[in-house]
Amino acid sequence: MTEPFPHPGTLVTALPEPAERGDRPPPARFAYDAHTWKEIAHLLANLPVSLAGFVYTVTMLFTGVGLTVTVIGFPLLALGLMGSRLLGRMERARARKLLGVRVEEPSRLPMRGPGGFWPQLWMAVKDPVGWRTVLYALIRLPWGVLTFGVTLTGLFVLWPVLPFVVRGLTNADRAMVRGLLSPSDELERRIAELESDRGVVVDTAAADLRRIERDLHDGAQARLVNLAMGLGLAKEKLLEDPDAAASMVDEAHGEVKLALQELRDLARGIHPAVLTDRGLDAALSSVASRCTVPVKVTVDLDERPAAAIEGIAYFTVSELLQNVSKHSRARSAAVDVWRSEGRLLIQVWDDGRGGASLDGGTGMRGLADRLDAVDGLFVVKSPEGGPTTVTAELPWRDRSGVLAKDSDRARGASKEASVRGRG
Repeated sequence: MTEPFPHPGTLVTALPEPAERGDRPPPARFAYDAHTWKEIAHLLANLPVSLAGFVYTVTMLFTGVGLTVTVIGFPLLALGLMGSRLLGRMERARARKLLGVRVEEPSRLPMRGPGGFWPQLWMAVKDPVGWRTVLYALIRLPWGVLTFGVTLTGLFVLWPVLPFVVRGLTNADRAMVRGLLSPSDELERRIAELESDRGVVVDTAAADLRRIERDLHDGAQARLVNLAMGLGLAKEKLLEDPDAAASMVDEAHGEVKLALQELRDLARGIHPAVLTDRGLDAALSSVASRCTVPVKVTVDLDERPAAAIEGIAYFTVSELLQNVSKHSRARSAAVDVWRSEGRLLIQVWDDGRGGASLDGGTGMRGLADRLDAVDGLFVVKSPEGGPTTVTAELPWRDRSGVLAKDSDRARGASKEASVRGRG
């Protein structure tokens, strides 16, 4: 996980490429080290492994495609492609063990889904992972024969330079594994992430609705019921005992004030009016004024983000400042909000006792899930003894609904159109 930003304007460092994370093998040498022997073993195993994969793939293709004129053709083809997925998994494991190639496992096909049997069958038949594995198996047989022959001959004839020959051959193997056995670019992984995020959003929305319903039922609704009963009793005593009726009306007036305050607090919890009217700066200043710790708020934004992003940012800071008030034992805190290259960055700092974590039961796990659902980032740095720095990152979207990376392009197109219109 990326470390929190040290100061406003600092960007998140991009993740290293696979070769920089340890996938790149050590330089080839004349000496036969353990890595070279693993590469030799991989090349010698290419022939039997590729032969088995080729036989399976050709048998599966001819059988499945040949029987597509019957009822069982497509189910057999779908089962064959699922078997190809297993071959791809074994090949990725072999490459990981002997070549040090770390390739992400593709997400599994959903076995149950809307639409019934035939849509699921069609999804399995057009599975890109299975078909790329089929292509991999067909290419590997001639390549396996070549690498087996060259490596076996080189063990007797090319002994001094064999490590360099082996490195060249295994680099081609690495390229095949990364190119054909990886997930479908980033699309497949992204789809799986979005499906998971959609579930988080749905669960969060349902929990919020239950919370609102509970607050209304236990708070304002109960007070309004008591108010109605009190006014009914006052009406009955109005002629018999005017003084008692006046006292009841005074009590009812107090209940009305309390009910209005509870409704106002509930509305602020759903979406505060100050956020809609005046934006993040005023809304966060209002939240900070209710914190038990002195809070310095700095909002450096030239324009307001989309309402959804603005609301998530507000509630993130609000929840974090509540944690500061309840758990941190801090003497001071600070909130910084700024925009940097298409991202809205939030940093909340306090000088309290520290020890905060995503699993600490302070609601931070829920915040992390909410930000992750909108492609955001949530990082907690809180050593024991403090200080605590929580950094949140959200994608910037303009209030018109245009993504930040497309807004400049849209403004440029509009300007060009206006120039053409004047011409």
